[in-house]
Amino acid sequence: MDEVVCENGVCPDELLSASNDDHEGVIVDMKEPMDAAVFRSMLRASISQWRKQGKKGVWIKLPIEFVNLVETVVKEGFWYHHAEPTYLMLVYWIPQTVCTLPANATHCVCIGAFIMNAKREVLVVQEKNGKLRGTGLWKIPTGMVDEGEDIFMAAIREVKEETGIDAEFGEVLAFRQTHKSYFGKSDLFFLCMLHPLSFDIVIQELEIEAAQWMPFEEYLAQPFFKSPGPSQGIHEVCVAKVDRGYSGFFPLPTGTSLRDEVDYLYLNTQDLERCASSTISIMNYEN
Repeated sequence: MDEVVCENGVCPDELLSASNDDHEGVIVDMKEPMDAAVFRSMLRASISQWRKQGKKGVWIKLPIEFVNLVETVVKEGFWYHHAEPTYLMLVYWIPQTVCTLPANATHCVCIGAFIMNAKREVLVVQEKNGKLRGTGLWKIPTGMVDEGEDIFMAAIREVKEETGIDAEFGEVLAFRQTHKSYFGKSDLFFLCMLHPLSFDIVIQELEIEAAQWMPFEEYLAQPFFKSPGPSQGIHEVCVAKVDRGYSGFFPLPTGTSLRDEVDYLYLNTQDLERCASSTISIMNYEN
C-alpha cells in the first residue's frame, strides 16, 4: 500500500478539492454529496491550509441538491455571493485586510427597438402585463437582453417575438442608466434603430395586447410623451435620427475574445470615417 504523505500534519484526503483562480484565491466546485460533519472538518482544515499558502478569496459552488451544506458553510463565516437556478455561490475572505472580492452583477441590460417603415410609420405595441397595462399607451417594443446575447441580436429577437416582424439592425441611438430597477439593481437601456424586412404583424399573445404601424407624428403626440422625463429624451433622439441625420453607434466585431466568442465594439462609423487623421483602423481593430 502506498504511504499517504501528510504536509504540516494535514493529509490530502482531509482537504477539499479546489482549483486556483486568477487572483490568488481558490474555487471549490462541489461535485459529490457529503455528510455535513465531514464537510465541516474538511472545510476548516482546507481554510487553515489555504491561509498558510497565502490564499485570499475562497469560492464554494454548491449545487442546489447539496442544500444540507449551506448552513455549515455560513456558520464557518462564508456569505452568499450569487445564486443561479442550479447552484449557490458562497465566498470567504481569508486575510485580515479589506476584502477585494468583486460584488455580484450590478446591472441588467434592456433594449428598446425603434423601427420605421417607408411610410414614416413606427412599429408600436400595447403591453398586456406590467404597469402600462390598460393605459392605452402605444410604445416601441422593449425587452431584456438574455445572458450571453449581444445587444443588437436582442433587439432583433424582441421585435420578432413581440410583433412577428423580421428586422435588420441599424445602430444604437442612445443609452440610459437608471438605478434601483429590477431586483434593486441598476438598468442599462439601449435605444436601437432597426429596419423592417417584413411588415405583416403577428402579436405575441402572452405579453402583447395589440401592435400596429402608427404614423410617427401620431406616436409622438401621445400625452405620455409630453411630460418631461426619460421617455421625452428618448423620443427627441428618434426625431433627430429621422429628420436631422443623427448618427448612432454600429456594432463592429473586434475579433475573438479569450472566451472564444466574437466581441463587438459599438462606435459612430459615420463620423469616424470622416476623420482622415484617425489612427484607428476599423477593419483591423484589436481588442
